[in-house]
Amino acid sequence: MNIDAGRTCCFSGHRPDKLPWGFDEQDPRCTAIKRSLSRELERLYHRGFRHFISGMAMGCDLYFAEAALKLRETYPELTVEGAVPCPTQAERWPEPQRRRWRAVLERCDLETVVQQYYNRFCMFRRDRYMVDRSAAILAVYDGMSGGTQYTLNYAMDKKLEILLLDPLNPGADAVRLTI
Repeated sequence: MNIDAGRTCCFSGHRPDKLPWGFDEQDPRCTAIKRSLSRELERLYHRGFRHFISGMAMGCDLYFAEAALKLRETYPELTVEGAVPCPTQAERWPEPQRRRWRAVLERCDLETVVQQYYNRFCMFRRDRYMVDRSAAILAVYDGMSGGTQYTLNYAMDKKLEILLLDPLNPGADAVRLTI
């Protein structure tokens, strides 16, 4: 598969424990952020983006991957990549989340395992892998420190286009961060 980084968008976002709605995906704020993700992905597609990379973490990463897979039903030339930090990524998750992770990964066009073992750096390596292969990043970010902030800082250093969705204002359009 020949993938053009100039037409690739990666994603970063919060896990359920950092989201105002936690694991409650029926919460109107969660459904609103999912609609916003879908809308922004379609906009990116119409701007020429054809490959989307998800880090496959619980929460927003899986929302993003599911939205990209749904968009692929309309635009079959779109491709989705699951960037897995290590094979045991979902091993300690609750069983329903493990099943969801496997189901999403099976539907991806490409699965990339960044390293073969877990260590405290594998998530950062996965994040750098995604940014290094992208021209844009879409993120659900509330300004708090953590992995999403690290990834956005790295994306800024690499001069990616940065689009931010605020989980505290989940129905709003993405804000483009200018560097």
